[in-house]
Amino acid sequence: MLSRGHFLRVNLGLGWLARSVLLLVTVTVTVCGVSAHSCHEVKTAFQLRQIGPLRLVPETPGTDAELQICKHQGPTCCTRKMEESYLAAVRRETLQNIRSYSFELKYLIVGHATSFQETFQSLVSFAMNHTLSLFNTAYQPLAQEARGPVSELFGDLILYILGANSSVERAVHRFYDGLFPLVYGRLVNPGSPPPTADRAECLRATRQDVNPFGPHPRALAGELAWALRAGRVMSRALAAGADALNATEWVALSRDCARALVRMQYCPHCRGLTLIRPCGGYCLNVMRGCLAGLAELDVPWRRFVTALEGVTDALAGTHNLELALLGVRNQINDAILYTQLHGPRLTATVDKVCGQVTEVPTWTSTRSTSGATTPVSPTDSSTHSPEPSAKVPLGRLAHLKREFMTYIQRYKTFFASLPEMLCDGEMVVEDFTCWSGEEVVESYSGRVVGNGLQAQKQNPEMKVRSADPILVEVKEKLERFNQEMLGEASLGKIKEEWLEPGSGTQEGSGDCDDEDGCQGSGGDAATDGESTDISRKGVPGGREPGVEAPRRAPTARPPPRVVVTDSGHIAAASLQVLAIVLFLWVPGQLWTLL
Repeated sequence: MLSRGHFLRVNLGLGWLARSVLLLVTVTVTVCGVSAHSCHEVKTAFQLRQIGPLRLVPETPGTDAELQICKHQGPTCCTRKMEESYLAAVRRETLQNIRSYSFELKYLIVGHATSFQETFQSLVSFAMNHTLSLFNTAYQPLAQEARGPVSELFGDLILYILGANSSVERAVHRFYDGLFPLVYGRLVNPGSPPPTADRAECLRATRQDVNPFGPHPRALAGELAWALRAGRVMSRALAAGADALNATEWVALSRDCARALVRMQYCPHCRGLTLIRPCGGYCLNVMRGCLAGLAELDVPWRRFVTALEGVTDALAGTHNLELALLGVRNQINDAILYTQLHGPRLTATVDKVCGQVTEVPTWTSTRSTSGATTPVSPTDSSTHSPEPSAKVPLGRLAHLKREFMTYIQRYKTFFASLPEMLCDGEMVVEDFTCWSGEEVVESYSGRVVGNGLQAQKQNPEMKVRSADPILVEVKEKLERFNQEMLGEASLGKIKEEWLEPGSGTQEGSGDCDDEDGCQGSGGDAATDGESTDISRKGVPGGREPGVEAPRRAPTARPPPRVVVTDSGHIAAASLQVLAIVLFLWVPGQLWTLL
């Protein structure tokens, strides 16, 4: 790092250097045309960034003993009122930047949640019409009355998939309870008059005891419950992910965080340094300190994304859900055929339980002499396949799953890489100098800490006392939901990968490795550590190769960076400024050489 002492020890015998410096100074002063004792550039930046009223900015540098954040030796263009405005500005700007990055992730989750729900509803609607066609073509005496139970069944199924407090088993058994009086009166005993309300209720109430449909209700309930469970978990998971992002959008920045942000972004302005950018490692320390609570969500969020991958594979990998819904028609048909084949035994049992019918049948065209009912078996292929004109909606979920997982994998490290993404817009690696929080330096000499609350104990730039209670609640809720997904989905793939090491972040150890930019010897993390270079590689530190970092949503960008001309007393911000310092400190020697 160059210091004032180094400037004074310049070899003044290098006449060519002196002439170059003087020429550079002359050009700089001519181009800038700015007085060394003006706060014009500071006022311009104050206005363009919409920090506060312009009347707060003095016309010329002065001294303000009331400054609490941007204290330094020498004249300043800041006042206590300006510091208060800067505090409000950094809170507003930082939260806006966080929301702009999370907006795309939230939009991705909410948008795909809607797409999955629409696909579920489309599949259920198709399967319902497919099932109704069975009654229209094979069991016409039941067609009109069966519409109610069938519609109710599929309505219950879609509510279950979408996360309602319901049960597939109850829905299936309620359907067969309602179907039994119809099948018994229209198909098993077609000549009998319509059952009375009491007899119909008796048939419904005793259906499971009488077991007229054999093993088919239980088989249908088990198959649907297994296949639809992944769809239900998927719906609830997407809702949980959106809730987590909603909570993090309104996280408050602590007082220490806001003060650190002011020192990093606006204290240079007090000295007229409106162009200087913070050092990469310095910015990471400040942002990781401010977002330590958010970083605690990294591990549960990674597990959440891993679980989503397992759920989507179970949901769409082998068309389980689609085939199960389309198979309802055949299951119902087999159940009705079973009832017809066991008509005599069933009639005897029903007569014992619910009493015999005393009314004289009005017609007995399908009754055999033995009292059995001739099974009404469908005569066309539509019983076991969709209507010829209908297009089976297989593959929609698989396509949607591939699209969703392609995008969501890019956000697997979102909470850990957020500080790096925020700093990426602040750092200019091409510059020779940067702001360290106290002065202009060639590189940051402080240790760059890792992510998470434990790591912040070694943060040289700010104190992190505790996590935001809102974030603590979000983390606990996400962890509980992860455990629920493990138990409810019963997916082996999730369980195998769940506890694998190598998540890429520190889980409260406080240690810091090269991937987190912890050079600690003066090199900027953003410059020297390839793993933290998001803008050039697109892969944050500790990320999976080939996975792009999230990009800022185009509709929610922060205010553009202000580009204004520095005042004449800026020191060491560029080669031009170095030349000015030389010119101011050793004018006699330079003029002598000329």
